[in-house]
Amino acid sequence: MKRPQFFDILRQTPARLEFGAVKLIFHFGFWGIALLIGLASGAAAILFRLGIEALQTWAYGTPDVNRLHSFAETLAWYWVVAIPTIGGVVVGIIFHTLTRDGRVRSVTDVIEAAALHDGRVEQKEGVASALASLITLSTGGSAGREGPVVHIAAMISSKVCDWIGARGITARDLLGCGVAAAVSASFNAPIAGALFALEVVLRHFALHAFAPIVIASVAGAVISQLTFGDFREFNIPTSTNLEFYAELPAFMILGLVCGVIAVVLMKSIFFADEVASKVQDRLGLPRWLRPSIAGFMLGVIAIKFPMIIGVGYETTFAALKGQVVLEVAIVFVAVKVAAVAITMGGRMGGGVFSPSLMVGALTGLAFGDIATGVLPHLSGGASIYAMAGMAAVAAAVLGAPISTTLIVFEMTGDWQTGLAVMVTVAMASALSAKFVDKSFFLTLLARRNINLASGPQDYLLTLFKNDFVMRPIGVAKPEHWDMIENGAYVNAHGTLAGAMPVFRRTGARYLPVVQLGGEGEANTIIGLLYEVDALRAYNDALAATSAEEHS
Repeated sequence: MKRPQFFDILRQTPARLEFGAVKLIFHFGFWGIALLIGLASGAAAILFRLGIEALQTWAYGTPDVNRLHSFAETLAWYWVVAIPTIGGVVVGIIFHTLTRDGRVRSVTDVIEAAALHDGRVEQKEGVASALASLITLSTGGSAGREGPVVHIAAMISSKVCDWIGARGITARDLLGCGVAAAVSASFNAPIAGALFALEVVLRHFALHAFAPIVIASVAGAVISQLTFGDFREFNIPTSTNLEFYAELPAFMILGLVCGVIAVVLMKSIFFADEVASKVQDRLGLPRWLRPSIAGFMLGVIAIKFPMIIGVGYETTFAALKGQVVLEVAIVFVAVKVAAVAITMGGRMGGGVFSPSLMVGALTGLAFGDIATGVLPHLSGGASIYAMAGMAAVAAAVLGAPISTTLIVFEMTGDWQTGLAVMVTVAMASALSAKFVDKSFFLTLLARRNINLASGPQDYLLTLFKNDFVMRPIGVAKPEHWDMIENGAYVNAHGTLAGAMPVFRRTGARYLPVVQLGGEGEANTIIGLLYEVDALRAYNDALAATSAEEHS
């Protein structure tokens, strides 16, 4: 028997009861569940981080994973190559065994779940992705940990929604709670965690979602602080000074440069994935071999450039402190972009946020070195440009200018340069959006023919199956078969997204809905899809979406 959808029933309670006991019960119960999801997701994010550190310590033999690439410089070259190669083999076996397509699940799939799948993500594939990402990040993969922890949190919220029978708006809000807590715990950034869930995953700032997501985000931060203390990921020891008005043009130019770098980073990942897929198909390589080849390539690069190993916060911190010279910063940007593309194109696992922070910090530092050399008496220092660049590239990649700006502030603790960061982020985000579908995640979905970037008007039709909206009929008439002969029909298992172009092309008032027969079986007409019914369903979905986003 299907579980009663308790919280959805409460949401549909008549307005006259909303000011009584029902509303009070709903809010306390729902916020309590949000708190529990926040605690569980925060704990999962912390365990994932500790797992990476433990496995890195074992794989590389270093006592300090925060200085991983410095320690890797002391290893024999064959170990530098062997570790990511072996990691790639293990990742390939995991994906080959536990997934149907060999693809890692990450933030992209969580966004898709919020829009199209009632807040649910895949469980078995999610577990495989978490394990693969753990191994990737521990054995030299050049990626970030935020993507895996967001998907792990989504798995937790999906399970909770299944247990309580939550659907629709309730399930999506709980999904946002898990995401917020995971981001908050990963970076000790509760403000940014909450806004990331709203801005990137739910893609709206509805008031009904704000309170539970904030509760969950704070819970994630508490878990993080109980484990690590009230830490900052990049603890910059000295404050910065900024002659903002004089330097405003420089930060605007930096924003444009960062926008270009962000586009190059994203396009490189897509290009690497396309090339790897073509090579794999042409040579007939087994699916499990693809990550191992990528791991070998990363190991070869790491012999000369060990800074590509893992999350890369050591190099990011050095850039923020101005400890990387101009020429080296430029080379590191190019090498890191290539390493991230190989990792992602090789289907190894991990996220793109941490790499974009590193690429952005190095880009900003290189630009700042040039700017401070031209006008040294007006500049607040190259470190300011490094921080602004870090925020700008990450914001452009994630398509999240608000939450990324706040994440950078919370990770560094430097709020004095806020105006410079905001200007740089705005310019980078505006420019990069001209070349991709608003973000890396939405562009990746578009490459899978899932178009969410332009809003619900483009994807809501895909939610309705033709056999759900049709009117059943008993016996088909001759004119119905004539319409089929002329191509004026729809598949029973298709969606309104495919039916509406047929209505426009034929001008028909209705279309036969055909159940395709198997081998040796005849096709049958099971119903009629009327255009007015399709439009009514679409209108109701648009109205419901608008009500959710503005409630």
